[in-house]
Amino acid sequence: MKVLKFGGTSVANAENIQLVKNIVQKESSSNYLCVVVSALGGVTDLLLDSVFLASQQKEAYQETFQLIEKKHLEVVKKLIPVQQQSSVMSFLKRELNILETLLEGAFLIGETTPKLLDKILGYGEILSSKIIHSYFTAEGISCAYKDSRELIKTNTQFGRALVNFEITEKNLTENITETETQVYLMPGFVASSLAGDSTTLGRGGSDYTAAIVAAALDAEVLEIWTDVSGMFTANPRLVKQAVAIEEISYQEAMELSHFGAKVLYPPTIQPVLAKEIPIHIKNTFLPAEKGTLITKNTNGKNRPVRGISHIENISLLSLEGPGMVGVPGISKRFFEVLSVNEISVVLITQASSEHSICVAVASEDAAKAKEALDQSFAYEISLHRIQPVIVEDHQAIIALVGDNMKSHQGLSGKMFSALGKNNVNIRVIAQGASERNISAVIKKEDVKKALNTLHERFFEENIKQLNLFVMGVGNVGAKFLKQIQQQKKFLKQNFKLNVRVIALSNSRKMYFQEDGISLKNWEENLTKGEKADKELFFEKVKAMNLRNSIFVDNTANEVIAMSYANYLKNSISVVTCNKVASSSAYENYAELKQLSREYNAPFLFETNVGAGLPIIDTLKNLIASGDKVTKIQAVLSGSLNFVFNNFDENHEFVDVVKQAQEEGYTEPDPKIDLSGIDVMRKILILARESGYQLELDDIQNQSFLPEECLQTKTVEDFFTSLATHKDHFNQLFESAKQHNSRLKYVAQFDNGKASVGLEEIPQQHPFYNLEGKDNIVLFYTERYVEQPLIIKGAGAGADVTASGIFADIIRIGNY
Repeated sequence: MKVLKFGGTSVANAENIQLVKNIVQKESSSNYLCVVVSALGGVTDLLLDSVFLASQQKEAYQETFQLIEKKHLEVVKKLIPVQQQSSVMSFLKRELNILETLLEGAFLIGETTPKLLDKILGYGEILSSKIIHSYFTAEGISCAYKDSRELIKTNTQFGRALVNFEITEKNLTENITETETQVYLMPGFVASSLAGDSTTLGRGGSDYTAAIVAAALDAEVLEIWTDVSGMFTANPRLVKQAVAIEEISYQEAMELSHFGAKVLYPPTIQPVLAKEIPIHIKNTFLPAEKGTLITKNTNGKNRPVRGISHIENISLLSLEGPGMVGVPGISKRFFEVLSVNEISVVLITQASSEHSICVAVASEDAAKAKEALDQSFAYEISLHRIQPVIVEDHQAIIALVGDNMKSHQGLSGKMFSALGKNNVNIRVIAQGASERNISAVIKKEDVKKALNTLHERFFEENIKQLNLFVMGVGNVGAKFLKQIQQQKKFLKQNFKLNVRVIALSNSRKMYFQEDGISLKNWEENLTKGEKADKELFFEKVKAMNLRNSIFVDNTANEVIAMSYANYLKNSISVVTCNKVASSSAYENYAELKQLSREYNAPFLFETNVGAGLPIIDTLKNLIASGDKVTKIQAVLSGSLNFVFNNFDENHEFVDVVKQAQEEGYTEPDPKIDLSGIDVMRKILILARESGYQLELDDIQNQSFLPEECLQTKTVEDFFTSLATHKDHFNQLFESAKQHNSRLKYVAQFDNGKASVGLEEIPQQHPFYNLEGKDNIVLFYTERYVEQPLIIKGAGAGADVTASGIFADIIRIGNY
């Protein structure tokens, strides 16, 4: 004998019931079955609404009743041929008339009782089971109907009746046997007292009915058919990477069910546990999938953590005060008050100092609990020995579950470390003596991030997902996205990094896709986006609250640079090629570095100096290892190096600058490069990263541009001015040529002072042979005294800048 239970989603409508029929038909070909069914989808809620409205003497209950009636009649008409409808229609009309009378009674007296409520709520299962039985019979299935109210006997604790197992088992074994009848069908949830009054088995009662039947009949297996393919490693609606657990122990399943895994109602396991009857969770809509088998023992494939679950809508209650220390009976009084007021405690923690007690309860009970506790401890509160109860709402509990957790060291550390890196604040921690469960209370808003973070840590072979929010998709940004697309598979296989772009924005449009934007057609998606708004962009990133979030700034926009603090304060890492923030007022630069440390959110800007060259990273390593920078000499502008390497007697200076602009080596406004401000920012950043407090105004700028060029307002005027002053630039070239030197724009930092300017570099100098758009940096330190540490290579261009940004992303991934 097998016992099959079909939940509300499985019998929600005629189409779903047809799927149920197919499953039963197939299984009954080789097995005797007892099938337990829930109410049609949504009917129990409609019954609750109707009785509530009736008890409030609101005539709208009649409309709700009509919806209930309509729903059942429609299912009959769709499932059962007209010539075979008469008996079931007669039954429905008779029972619906009784239901209407009961609701009318509640309306007339303006109240309801637990006894009346049980009678009304049970109609969902009674009506659905009769319809399904008639449908099975019409389809040729050998099916007998059994009324659970006649078989399952309880006490009179209406709303959550306690089963009399001795009488119930006797009734079931006498009435359900392996005979000519291949299928027995019965309603779940409902039962009756010894006096014959209708009772119900509480929330999840249909699961419980099926377990009671399975235990009484010594069933081969209890199959729970629902709308998901088993118990998952985490809630698949919140964690897309969650997978079904093929096998799990009773204890693990109970823990996961208690902590919010709604596939299974925890008390369901109790009746079958003693007889070690397996429970198989299956998907009505994908019956071929394996589902989850729950048995006595499983090795868990050596995984210490079998699942991650959570409960939302939790409130913390804290009782604190010096008057608790060393006073016997405080805890007894505390929990007695909650018990008397029928408030269930979900989690408990108490400081060893006895200074406080903290419990978690359902949010709906928090106000009631506070009032009762404050009243009970009113005397101590009046003497200021104990503080009034503190309530913290909008909390949630997350839990790691696994039988093998007790034999693995460091699981708690891994759990809390992973959450801490994503700035998920843990308010309360609890671990049972069995070590099968580690629970933590966090903010409700952090649940999705926390679940995904822990799932990544314990189930995804340490593949780390990075979620990118990209501002700026121009020359550099487009190259960056192309590189991500090309390397995505490589990063996942070799670095265990899954890089997803969640948002894109340019100056006109922004586009968000929480599951990740396809980089094959990102331009098309961006055109479909909403109007760009820097503040709204940040608010959306913040609201998504994704783990390992990284804001990528590919712009040169000052307003965007000034928003970095907002991202860092929300534990969102920042990667940028925008030099404005790191070369702004030292106070702002220092604050960003501090926020990065405080909120565990890396702030990386390797491309601020030398594009893709590892200049800043090398400098950081020098400082971290205890070295001290004494002097820096550098050619830091790839664009200026390109200009002066290509400027000679055969080319006009203005034409070379235009060429540099066209090839993307300068900013859109080349004056930014030629004025020296860009190089000033770069040497300033290097000085600051070396540990010196400098401002941009402290740097001496020996400009080679005539004043008239510097005063131009537009790019066109700037080029005109360069052409006008061609003799000035020719003289610079001739002077260098006469001295057997080459023109290089050099940045220097020495003894706390910095300067930038055009210099004539002699042949023996390391800068002399610097070609194309290359950069070069010479670091003189306490270790590199006479022979400097030299870094040299391409220092401009969209491709190398994009690769530098990409390298920073990988650094965060390996963080």
